[in-house]
Amino acid sequence: MKLYTINTGNFKLDGGAMFGVVPKSIWNKINPADENNMCNWAMRCLLVEEGKRLVLIDNGLGDKQDSKFFSYYFLNGSDSLITSLKKYGFTTDDITDDFLTHLHFDHCGGSVIWNSKKDGYELAFKNAQYWSNEKHWQWAVHPNAREKASFLKENILPIQESGHLKFLKEGDKLWEEFQITIVNGHTEAMMLPVLNYNGKQIIYCADLIPSAGHLPVSYVMAYDMRPLVTLEEKSLFLKEALKNNATLFFEHDLVNECCSIEQTEKGIRVKDKFPLTAL
Repeated sequence: MKLYTINTGNFKLDGGAMFGVVPKSIWNKINPADENNMCNWAMRCLLVEEGKRLVLIDNGLGDKQDSKFFSYYFLNGSDSLITSLKKYGFTTDDITDDFLTHLHFDHCGGSVIWNSKKDGYELAFKNAQYWSNEKHWQWAVHPNAREKASFLKENILPIQESGHLKFLKEGDKLWEEFQITIVNGHTEAMMLPVLNYNGKQIIYCADLIPSAGHLPVSYVMAYDMRPLVTLEEKSLFLKEALKNNATLFFEHDLVNECCSIEQTEKGIRVKDKFPLTAL
């Protein structure tokens, strides 16, 4: 198995929304806000090469939306999905599987692109199977009022219409070294890949723990649908990760790709931070 970091660009989100009830006087030291109270975040994906399979975990924001939509998120950085794949000698046509942790627009917007005439949509990864699960899919296509703005139909429905959509169930694996944990605090049935890489466990944290700064159990995003569930899930998740000496891979941390963890008197905290290439 080979792993590659795929950076798709950065965007900004309100710092208060990202840290929930944690006071700005605390989180601003970790992720400094700009004059609009916005913090900069990565949209970091993971590419997994295993034999003839090339699995992309999440795919960023995409470029289908209009300028008004993008103006809300202050896109920045020189990376893109295409350039990051090209860095390792790959194209979108090489992707065999697109694993979607969940269907919020900053995680799945790159799934679907405009067609050549810009009068309809087509799959960005035309040779890939797209993986979700039925509970989350139904949650996304019939969204609640609070979460509706995060589920954009143009990112989601063309996948099903193409016939490339596949569902996983609790306990399923893509293969023996690619297992899945499902959590329900951030959104219904978000899937976290758990990889066995050279005998070491690597967990793609998605939005359960979006950055190293979110490691304390009480640091829960205001975006979460069930914050008390997130508290419980994070606590159990971190205890299990510590027991397994796991490496955490962060999707939204602007600076830190990965970290190890340790038990301290304040709880489970970051031990060492490092790039994926250090593994």
